Amino acid sequence: MYEDVLGNVVDLGLVAFPMRDPKLETVPLRKEKLVVICHPQHSLAKMKSIKINAISGEKFVAFEPDIPTRKAIDKVLREHSVQVLPVMEFDNVETVKRAVEIDSGMAIVPLSTVSLEVSTKTLVAVTIEDAEMQRPLAVIYKKSRVLSTAMKQFISVLKE
Repeated sequence: MYEDVLGNVVDLGLVAFPMRDPKLETVPLRKEKLVVICHPQHSLAKMKSIKINAISGEKFVAFEPDIPTRKAIDKVLREHSVQVLPVMEFDNVETVKRAVEIDSGMAIVPLSTVSLEVSTKTLVAVTIEDAEMQRPLAVIYKKSRVLSTAMKQFISVLKE
């Protein structure tokens, strides 16, 4: 996304865990809550919330190692001395969700990305009660980019 914004391929980019870059403006949007997701038949599926160590030793579907959300999840797991059993790694949340739906393991993903699956009961989302699990979202755009009036107004709304 950073390359696309800096290369003028797109005007704006939506990123998680925004990185500072002197050529970019960053507009913080919100923090997304991260939750454990599991198959409806998993033993943790009956729980509304768990302590993070409840997933220790579980099969785990993860994001690829270079993805910022993965780095943040790994950091929290290390801080709580939780070791999971990685079984698959993917570069996007949709594929992670599909792997959990077929009961390949559990995962930690943003709650906002699983609302459909939770409502249709193909996945269960479980809150983590003893660990700060959030990911910041931001919009980025190139400082030197000439923005349309509509884009300037959109960005000003985001900043409010």
